Amino acid sequence: MADDSGNYPTTIGADAVFKGELSFEKGVRLLGRFEGEISSTGDLLVADGAALQGNVKAGAIRIDGTVTGNIDAGTKVSLTSSARLEGDVQAQRLEVAEGAVLIGRCVVGVNGKGGGATKEASKPAGAVVPSKNREPAMAGKK
Repeated sequence: MADDSGNYPTTIGADAVFKGELSFEKGVRLLGRFEGEISSTGDLLVADGAALQGNVKAGAIRIDGTVTGNIDAGTKVSLTSSARLEGDVQAQRLEVAEGAVLIGRCVVGVNGKGGGATKEASKPAGAVVPSKNREPAMAGKK
């Protein structure tokens, strides 16, 4: 990862565990664990190895680690190859790298509202998706 300390002047260290509400104006780099709500106009980076549980509203959100909760980005959401997101996404732009895991619904478009399409993310590789229209293979056979 490039040194982006200028974009994220505040860092929550790898050994830190926070619970509660977080707000900030510029950018925050999360290296540890956070549980709660985040609301900001600034940017958020959830680093590789970091974990966030809760809903997030921020400017741009980059996920290298794990997020469980809904996210609403003013500009864009970037999921890198090490990212895991379980929750709904709303943003103007969504970037998903090969290897990233996204389980949830996405609304992408103008202001993350309206002009885009709502689409449920595909199931992870290897997931079994039962069909509602098929009968079991042995049904009706004697």
